[in-house]
Amino acid sequence: MEILLEEFYKTDLIVEKFHERKLQLDENSYQINGITNSGKTKLVKNYLLRLKKSSYLYIDCADIRIDREQLNGVLGDFCLRNKIETLVLDNYTPAIEFVNVSQLIVISEEHYDIEFLTPLRLYPLDYEEFLAFEHKYDSSALNHFVQLGGFPVMHKIKTDERSIYVQKMLRLALNDTEFDILVLCAKFISQKLSAYNTYERLKSQRKISKDKLYASYEALTEKGYIHQLAKFEYPRAIKKVYLCDTALKSALSVEKNFARLFENMVFLELLKSNKECFYEEGVDFYLPNEASIILCKPFVDERRLFKKLEVLEPFIFTHRIKQISIVSMTTENSISHPIAKVDIIPFDIWALGD
Repeated sequence: MEILLEEFYKTDLIVEKFHERKLQLDENSYQINGITNSGKTKLVKNYLLRLKKSSYLYIDCADIRIDREQLNGVLGDFCLRNKIETLVLDNYTPAIEFVNVSQLIVISEEHYDIEFLTPLRLYPLDYEEFLAFEHKYDSSALNHFVQLGGFPVMHKIKTDERSIYVQKMLRLALNDTEFDILVLCAKFISQKLSAYNTYERLKSQRKISKDKLYASYEALTEKGYIHQLAKFEYPRAIKKVYLCDTALKSALSVEKNFARLFENMVFLELLKSNKECFYEEGVDFYLPNEASIILCKPFVDERRLFKKLEVLEPFIFTHRIKQISIVSMTTENSISHPIAKVDIIPFDIWALGD
């Protein structure tokens, strides 16, 4: 194991062209969580390359050459002898014991309760981060974002290989039950879906226990492959389900519904901004702390929109809504309303607005 650690220590880290992310690292110790291919490893390696090479040790714990028991026996002495200040444990598992270093960085999909590590979650690219990967920013950027989603690696994958690449990526990251659940969620994107609904649909396709499915559904949520949105003031009501990235929709399902895909795009921007939001009947997103609601209308028909607002007036009045944002693909306008300010905003302007 000493020989393998020496190999890790001497090997030069290589990071191809790196685009800065909104998440930044400093000298603190971190636990970095995120789904596969969200950019966790590249973010950390880019940080390490700013340090003196002899001061850090990067270990990918998924390396099959690692004997965990032997590693636990020699890692502390190795770090002390080589004056390692920063230790990175990628693909971390609790079977590996921590050692005394100035900075410890743990990378994993699953979150572990480690009190002395600052938790950070890295999501796939939001729209602003995505633009850094574009050669130029023009009207085609948003369409490109719809096609590629937020996985940084997708910029390197050929068009005809993207769906298979995403499928293989997910097959490696998830067990069979988790993968099947995710495929079903792709069909019900931006709709109400519970673990029970999922079990009822999948039990006819494969032999599965309810307990195992519920555990897998919870694991997908905990790791961030799916997100659930609660109904306002009804936490026990069926939640709406959203995918971690819109690229999963076309890779896992042949069903087309751009309106629901677009709603998922809007949700992910809200998620990454850490804004508290809920859904309501007829309301895509309600932000109580801002007294605002968001309706997702990629292609706006203003006559239908007026009727929609009329139906929502009791909710608008009861909750004293001050701002109604209609997020669209390209339409920009303002509408007169007796109670609230109503703006139709193109997605790119809305997403970059804050």
